Amino acid sequence: MISINTNTASTAAAYNLTNTNANLQKSLNRLSSGNRITSSSDDAGGLAVSMKMSAAIRRTDATSTNVGNALSFLQTQDGVLKNADSILNRMSELATLATDVTKTTGDLALYQTEYTALSSQLSAMTNEEFNGIGLFGGGSLTVRTSEDSSQSVSITTSNLSSVQTSVAGETIGSNTAAAAAISTISAAIETLANQRATNGSEQSRLTFAADMLSINKAN
Repeated sequence: MISINTNTASTAAAYNLTNTNANLQKSLNRLSSGNRITSSSDDAGGLAVSMKMSAAIRRTDATSTNVGNALSFLQTQDGVLKNADSILNRMSELATLATDVTKTTGDLALYQTEYTALSSQLSAMTNEEFNGIGLFGGGSLTVRTSEDSSQSVSITTSNLSSVQTSVAGETIGSNTAAAAAISTISAAIETLANQRATNGSEQSRLTFAADMLSINKAN
């Protein structure tokens, strides 16, 4: 004779205890990790969304770094342009002094010596670089400003060579030559001013782009 003994209450209690332990373990995992989803079984759809958003945040961080580097590029470029402005102003001053009819030939020669030295320094500045990338050349660089690369900003590698070349051909060894040089140097200063204005506008735009990346990351 076969006898089957069944303890329904005990089976139910064991089942409930197992579920309670499983739920407790999930709660402990969430508390210890700080994550609502600790395994794909917790929320398969939510996990997929969170993975995509986490990747987007990582790309946003990387894009922010790139934009920051581009901004540093422009700031370095502007520093050189500012220095070039000081040089051009001094060259303009020398040319004006050389128009003085009371100056001797020797005086004019001294002015010319300094003028030539400043022109050489201006020429050397056209070769300045930022991390191996030329600051000047007259072209442009494309900076991606969104994590999916759908948005971008172009920054200019200013054409400082054109400014330097225009003033390098001038001499101030005579009153007449100095008077002609003043006009050329004034035009070069105006060109340089336009380049600095372009640089400033590009810095402003990149700053706003960096702000948007920070906002998107937080959201």
